[in-house]
Amino acid sequence: MSIFTEFREFVARGNVVDLAVGVIIGAAFGKIVTSLVDEVIMPPVGLLLGHVDFAHLRIVIQHADPARKLTEVAIGYGAFLNTIFQFLIVAAVIFLMVKAINTLRREEAAAPAEPDAPNTTEALLAEIRDLLAGPGTIPGPS
Repeated sequence: MSIFTEFREFVARGNVVDLAVGVIIGAAFGKIVTSLVDEVIMPPVGLLLGHVDFAHLRIVIQHADPARKLTEVAIGYGAFLNTIFQFLIVAAVIFLMVKAINTLRREEAAAPAEPDAPNTTEALLAEIRDLLAGPGTIPGPS
């Protein structure tokens, strides 16, 4: 079996395709969450904390010096805080999705199973019983 054939079989498995779809949707969801945090959640939080823009909060270790061609070196803890908020939102959404899926699975497991349809022998025996009972009598359960 060639490497190409093995690779094709690997990619054709359902799990790989499902994983690829999940990664693509996850990347798109990540962009939505980033926008939500940066443009919806953090501006009011910054306003409440005295007009602070979290994205620009940093501790400067070395100031820029154009004469010596030195760039600024800083620890951007504000961007880190934004990333933490993004993570918390993604974690909360995933938690709610897993919780909803588990609830649906529990409901499906708790639902009584439909009784199996009678096989052909049982159906024929029930029909014979009903015919033998004759008219005017109540037929038995089928």
